[in-house]
Amino acid sequence: MRFFKSFYCNLFIGCLLSWSAMAQDKDSVSTTTLNEVVLKYNVTQHQAHVSPVPVQTLNSETLAQLNSLNVADAIRFFSGVQLKDYGGVGGLKTVNIRSMGSQHTAVFYDGVRLGNAQNGQVDLGKYSLNNMEEISLYQGQRTDLDQSANGYASANTMYLKSKTPKFSNLKNYEAEATVKTGSFGLFNPSLAVDYKLNDNIAARVSAEMVSADGEYEFQYTNGSYDTTAVRENADIKSYRVEAALYGNPSGKSSWHIKYYHFDSERGLPGAIVANVFSRPQRLWDQNNFIQGEFKHKVNDSYFFVIRGKYASDHSRYVDPEIVSLDGILDNKYFQKTYYTSVVNTLKIKPFWEISLASDFEENTLDANLYRFAYPKRFSMLNALASNLYFKGLNVQLSVLSTTVNETVEAYDTADDLQEFTPSVMVNVQPLKTPDLRLRAFYKNSFRMPTFNDLYYTFVGNTYLKPEYSEQINFGFSYQHAKQQSFFEVQADVYKIWITDKIVAVPGTNLFRWTMLNLDTVETTGLEVGLKSSFKLSNQFNLTSKVNYTYQEAIDVTPDSNTYGDQIPYIPLHSGSATVMAMFKDFKFNYSFIYTGGRYSQKANINSNYLEPWYTHDLSANYNLRLFKKSLQFGLEVNNVLDQQYAVIKNFPMPGRSYRFTLNYKL
Repeated sequence: MRFFKSFYCNLFIGCLLSWSAMAQDKDSVSTTTLNEVVLKYNVTQHQAHVSPVPVQTLNSETLAQLNSLNVADAIRFFSGVQLKDYGGVGGLKTVNIRSMGSQHTAVFYDGVRLGNAQNGQVDLGKYSLNNMEEISLYQGQRTDLDQSANGYASANTMYLKSKTPKFSNLKNYEAEATVKTGSFGLFNPSLAVDYKLNDNIAARVSAEMVSADGEYEFQYTNGSYDTTAVRENADIKSYRVEAALYGNPSGKSSWHIKYYHFDSERGLPGAIVANVFSRPQRLWDQNNFIQGEFKHKVNDSYFFVIRGKYASDHSRYVDPEIVSLDGILDNKYFQKTYYTSVVNTLKIKPFWEISLASDFEENTLDANLYRFAYPKRFSMLNALASNLYFKGLNVQLSVLSTTVNETVEAYDTADDLQEFTPSVMVNVQPLKTPDLRLRAFYKNSFRMPTFNDLYYTFVGNTYLKPEYSEQINFGFSYQHAKQQSFFEVQADVYKIWITDKIVAVPGTNLFRWTMLNLDTVETTGLEVGLKSSFKLSNQFNLTSKVNYTYQEAIDVTPDSNTYGDQIPYIPLHSGSATVMAMFKDFKFNYSFIYTGGRYSQKANINSNYLEPWYTHDLSANYNLRLFKKSLQFGLEVNNVLDQQYAVIKNFPMPGRSYRFTLNYKL
């Protein structure tokens, strides 16, 4: 009951803010003060420059040039990111930001968080770039006050923005068809159609299929002999459909509602161990959600945002290698999510805004597991944020209240939770020139144990505490733009402490593990990013980007056998570089990714050491006019040098591969 009281209390406060703001407008006549306008390379670059937290963004034009098939492929070019990739087109892909673990990164799709209460991870390989307008990564949290309370809850946030209807030449429709094919038996057609229903309402439908056998050769050695084998059971077939309506009834209001459907069947090739090269495990996923957003600007001082979502996720995992009296292992999971959010933002002074956001979420999980608890989680998040804008100075303060209550149908339940987590963020212009900005932030956050951590049969531990994290970040951004060129350098140093880290500890046998709060991790890091762009002539543009990351993430658990060792899969050095050239209707891209040596287990010993790896990728695109429409041809060569490597030990990645793209805009 307290959740609903808190939620409706926020609605009531929003009404009071609205009444107060309108009363101020009626009782006084005030002049409008125009804030300073700074012209920069573009809006996105300027926002990143003045942000008090590091921001990295890839827009649709850049995404089209990178050698990427999905979101997971694209974010490899962000600094501070480790992508856990289990190989191939259909391999599972999760993200690890600044060595904190994938559960500490929240992923938002069109402003609403993508959730997975079962394991806390989002498979980024499911989200195609064919319908993606922009990908942004915020180390810390997004600074916009129109964000939901969930936006303040995680240590890092990633925002995926889908394409919206755009019309040209007074047309009522736009359409785009794309076909990609290439190595691994890839066949990837997609179609997107925008239609203008009237001057205020537009619709967009996007559909896609991905089919691939996933087979590729790799080299394997067991210390005695080398051989070449074929990666098997890595096939995938998936379908995605998105349908959305967008409304803009007035200059003060906007809304959208979206339906998303994803259905896939894939093989899980498994680890290459003990000379076993093929595994029979299969995974089925079906994800459906409908979500919406309504924004309304009441007056110059007050606006509010309402968001809502219903999601239904089904997954099935089959493992013929595990047989019991009931037959082979055939686990089925059913998740449901109900979510609502209200955000109220009030401008008290021209330089001062405050925001109150409240989110209510209910998660349920059903499964056909033996002795399953059937948990249900109620979460209420309230975030109070204040943003101060002065000339050359931006300060944001926020505090998040998190209340969690869980119930189960059988066995023990986890304790209720109430936590307050603050954050402080500052961006300052120290000199007269706006080219240089300094930034710093402190953020306290935590992540809840997942349903698997708490309730998985023979493994779960209902006494688990959340994982807590503290972050401190200091950095600067320097941008200098001229008429024909642009240069940017960003650098950040940071310190992160993770306490009560949740780890799996083996029990009496391999089938009985226990989840415990054991580890403490301390991370010291440095991130540097360089970007330059030159317009060499009216028809020739050249852009280059270089990112470098240094991370020392060590185990500082008292009395640990691995005290002082680097935690698994975190390299000391990593980086990427891209060069993009555009001449008339021709585009060329070169990409380089490097990951240094790392360890596959907690003990930093030679047998656990993984060699560094790097890849070179090339792509070229050519545009021509066909029937007065745009027709684009694309060719990609990935891993040009055919390097043999593994992101995860015993999960070999593909060697050299090719991809062809044909895109036609109607």
